[in-house]
Amino acid sequence: MIKKHNLKILNSLSGEKEAFVPINKDHVGMYVCGPTVYSNVHLGNIRTFLSFDMIYRYLLHLGYNVRYVRNITDAGHLTDDGNVENDRFVRQSKLEKLEPMEIVQKYTVDFHNVLNTFNALPPTIEPTATGHIVEQIEITQDLINKGLAYEVNGSVYFDVEAYNKKGLNYGELSRRNIDDLIANTRDLDGQDEKKNPVDFALWKSATPEHIMRWNSPWGEGYPGWHIECTVMSTKYLGETFDIHGGGMDLKFPHHECEIAQAKGAYGESPVKYWLHANMLTMNGQRMSKSTGNYILPMQLVNGENDFFEKAFHPSVVRFCFLQAHYGSVLDISNDAMLASEKGLNRLMDAMKNLDKINPSNESTFDAENWLNSCYAAMDDDFNTPILISHLFEAVRVINASKDGKEKLTSKDIETIKKAMNAFVFDVMGLKPQKEVAQSGVDKLDGVIQMLIKIREQARADKNWALSDQVRDELSELGIQLKDGKDGTEYSLN
Repeated sequence: MIKKHNLKILNSLSGEKEAFVPINKDHVGMYVCGPTVYSNVHLGNIRTFLSFDMIYRYLLHLGYNVRYVRNITDAGHLTDDGNVENDRFVRQSKLEKLEPMEIVQKYTVDFHNVLNTFNALPPTIEPTATGHIVEQIEITQDLINKGLAYEVNGSVYFDVEAYNKKGLNYGELSRRNIDDLIANTRDLDGQDEKKNPVDFALWKSATPEHIMRWNSPWGEGYPGWHIECTVMSTKYLGETFDIHGGGMDLKFPHHECEIAQAKGAYGESPVKYWLHANMLTMNGQRMSKSTGNYILPMQLVNGENDFFEKAFHPSVVRFCFLQAHYGSVLDISNDAMLASEKGLNRLMDAMKNLDKINPSNESTFDAENWLNSCYAAMDDDFNTPILISHLFEAVRVINASKDGKEKLTSKDIETIKKAMNAFVFDVMGLKPQKEVAQSGVDKLDGVIQMLIKIREQARADKNWALSDQVRDELSELGIQLKDGKDGTEYSLN
């Protein structure tokens, strides 16, 4: 059963927030551009995939039956239509002295391991470009037959001018003018065989040094970058489907080309809602290998880097990401990660404290109104920062109720508990506190409890200096003691 909601999504195609109404009632088709598996997935990519994992989780939470398709690009990824040296798989194969499919396997495994570390749900279907060569050849031939593509020297290009003459609009997603596109086109290898500099490759003829190649009606070659997503999205979701997501950097040319290919082949726009996740910066600068301002996801988790003072649990990283809207630029830094760790610990501690509240006959907090506010935040284009602010309002009330400064009825406690579990674990994908703490949590707890007992004995003996020393030294280590009527408890900051 679909939960009552008023979900609105910022559609990149219209530039407006639109009410979310699936094409097929209660069913959602979602396609997200996956990784090009020629190297380790970088942290900016992880933010994009975790953004759409959150969106996927929320749609599931609302009760939708979601078919989530995310591809693996394992062939034909040219950043332009130039020579073979621009093929990332060929280039990496030479660097690592491995077969291209060894490169594919190595980095596909890495991608899956990293996403699993960050608690991302797997997609429903994860097709590969190499597994759909036949379909890519078929749609390319179809576009030729319709006068929207042409063959030159064994390569096939999409004819942008012919497309526009049919009354269509190449550039509608990125809001670019074709004349401006032509003016800004770089002089690249392969441009001389095109009718128009903005035409893009559907199929490329393989040079003798190109290892990954397949037979086609135009000779041996390999697919262009853009055609795979058109093929795989429509094969598994239909010629029109609900959501297409990806990073902001893919809006042009990749997604623009997808629209043109699908409209040309099927006669209609393939996607109802286009969603784009924004970029990640670090220490106020764009992450780049060339500048050295760069870190891999697992280096953030294991602490093996020069930017952060300690290792951070994947849930802390995930929580940091969620504190910015998926469509906004997010900057991470050591201070930001430390603050996220402290905030996550506060959130998890409060959820534990729910079980320690003595229910009252009346409530000083409107739990139902608070719950509606949480849903309103997520229904406003998946606004996780606002959701988190509401969750911390609940944290305040929980802690105050435990101390007797607020009152909650049994019903309200249950409402808050159910909602917190749903939003924190199911929607945001965070792990419970016992899993967030670093290894050795049981031993750590034992040591702290021992120190609490020593402090209690010191207080009984009126040894205030020792009592204060234990408290202060634990505080310096990020462990806060709190004395209450039921004894002393601690929290990790």
